[in-house]
Amino acid sequence: MKKEVKCGYLFSNTDLRKLIIPLILEQTLAITVGMADTMMISSVGEAAVSGVSLVDMLNMLIFSVLAALSTGGAVVTSQSLGAKRIQDACKSAKQLVFTVVACGVLMAATMILFRQGLLRLFFGSIEADVMKAALIYLVISAVSFPFLGIYNACAALFRSMGKSNVTFAVSVIGNVINVVGNAVCIFGLHMGVAGVALPSLLSRAIMGVILYLLLKNPNYEIHFNKETFHIDREIVKKILYIGIPSGVENGIFQLGRVLVVSIISGFGTVQIAANGVANSLDSMGCIIGQGMNLAMIAVIGRCVGAESKEQIRYYTKKLLLITYVATAILNSILLLNLGTVLGWYGLGAETTALAYKLVMIHNGMAIFLWPLSFVFPNMLRACNDVRYPMVMSILSMFVFRIGFSYILGVQYGMGAIGVWIAMVFDWIFRVICFVGRYFHRDWEKTMYKLK
Repeated sequence: MKKEVKCGYLFSNTDLRKLIIPLILEQTLAITVGMADTMMISSVGEAAVSGVSLVDMLNMLIFSVLAALSTGGAVVTSQSLGAKRIQDACKSAKQLVFTVVACGVLMAATMILFRQGLLRLFFGSIEADVMKAALIYLVISAVSFPFLGIYNACAALFRSMGKSNVTFAVSVIGNVINVVGNAVCIFGLHMGVAGVALPSLLSRAIMGVILYLLLKNPNYEIHFNKETFHIDREIVKKILYIGIPSGVENGIFQLGRVLVVSIISGFGTVQIAANGVANSLDSMGCIIGQGMNLAMIAVIGRCVGAESKEQIRYYTKKLLLITYVATAILNSILLLNLGTVLGWYGLGAETTALAYKLVMIHNGMAIFLWPLSFVFPNMLRACNDVRYPMVMSILSMFVFRIGFSYILGVQYGMGAIGVWIAMVFDWIFRVICFVGRYFHRDWEKTMYKLK
């Protein structure tokens, strides 16, 4: 039987603030820039908005896999730091970067080689002007995947050290480049869809390179040592043990979203555009949760490394409480001002009205369900309990999010509204499964899996 740690708690309130606030600010910045991108591209026309929004669904599939692999590395390094095994944490750093970048290169090559086939496969016979915009955006976006891999891997290492302020500072630089680049390329050079994609590529490359160079500093707990690189199978296996199930889960989740959008794409350009705008705004309502996802991995991972079940329970409850309060406040403010915010997009009356209803459904229900659906299962993953969340999430995706989307959206003629109601059913099922897993205490059996 592993002994419990008797010393004080690993994180003071000050430590948590230093970790969480930059994470939330980073997510806020990224989502705000995403909204700005959508607003700027909307000036090119609804076909451009539709093309970008469709490709972004595929991009999110890739992003989620890269993020999941980085999460695997974050769990391994956080547990090593919690157990005071600093050398092991450093050894895992290079292995993580290699693994994630290799995956990014493979995905980029696949997307570029099979670009038109992939768009036809997922979205069917979309209009010609939408397809043209989507192809341009897809190719340029794919080139950025390896750089995004470097950024995600290095950012995960900084978060494991509790230095999320570093990743926030770098993201400010990258996103300023992105926004200024978009304005110049779209309004100054009139580059259309390419004017959104090229600045994103440049900003991701710069952010990845900066973080990589910073991790060469030996003053950080985790840093790239000067030893000749070689693949360490044991460390890679530990990373993949967490990363693969999370990657499969996130990948299929995003794939499910793509399939759902493919259903919506059959409803016409108005519903595609409304769905794209609503997606950007529902992300705004989940900013707190997205930041807390990353915080949960770093905090609980250290508690697992310290072998303290008491602290795992304590910080899980504390982080969830913070998430719920902040999510409720943020979404209430957004919903109360939704009409004004939608007016910034300059869309037609029908598209705006539909987007209003979709955001009301998502952000209204997110107040009650999103933290337990998405933040809470990261506690299980940090405890090496990765297979159960994967299986339940995949099951829920296919039964509720996809199955009920077809039933309500197509069979009952509810369109995009039916699709978003089906999403709420998915959340409810996830909450039941994950909360039940916690109280059944199965996560305690997997805590020491990677020792």
